Amino acid sequence: MLAETVIAGLALASTAVAAPAPNPLQFLKRAPTPGVVIRQCTSPGMLALAYDDGPYQYTSELVDILDAAGAKATFFWTGTLYGCIYNQANAVKKAFASGHQIASHTWTHGHMGSFGEAQIRQEMTKVEDALVNLIGKKPAYMRPPYLETGGAVLPTLGSMGYKVITDDVDSGDWNNQSPQQSQAAFQRAGASGNGHIPLMHETYAGTVRTLTPWLINWAAQNNLKLVTIAECLGDADGAYQAGEFEPNGRNSC
Repeated sequence: MLAETVIAGLALASTAVAAPAPNPLQFLKRAPTPGVVIRQCTSPGMLALAYDDGPYQYTSELVDILDAAGAKATFFWTGTLYGCIYNQANAVKKAFASGHQIASHTWTHGHMGSFGEAQIRQEMTKVEDALVNLIGKKPAYMRPPYLETGGAVLPTLGSMGYKVITDDVDSGDWNNQSPQQSQAAFQRAGASGNGHIPLMHETYAGTVRTLTPWLINWAAQNNLKLVTIAECLGDADGAYQAGEFEPNGRNSC
């Protein structure tokens, strides 16, 4: 009986020793923390194309350009900045169906840094409701207008589960920079290190028709994969809030 007990104990010890050690990389691939500013990808070899302020008259054209190149992008959309989001329903559905990430840029594109918690929540939930009506999803990512993250912004967005994106390359298109000047900003940033998350706007023809094709070529020349922000953060499955959501039937702002 004693011998059997000793043998069983040795077998258990052997099993414990033989168990593989945890892969340390598993601890590094955690989903981004809500309410914390994220400026850059967590992995090299990627470029996360990101466009603000739409949907707009160029959205469908931009989706065609990206799709032709097999590129994915993230669209930070507002509800009313350039007209009502429902007026661009076809473009919104087209971008989502093409596999691009749809994210929030608030309902009115106001200065969030001066908003209280209730107003911030209203800005976010209105976009959520519209996107549920249009694509059946609530976004889990957002970019604050004017990149404002002070005041009640981060605590409120964190409590709502939002991953907050800013940028590490500014195209300057919002500041009347030409596409050629924007290209220089990317060249200065370079293609090494962890991937870039740029600040660009789909509301400028030059960004859509000149800068984006150039970026597609630049990425190819530098062996960069053009991905959504969620993918470049190792969070491809976390681009949208979990759960099933019922549309409320609204189709106007």
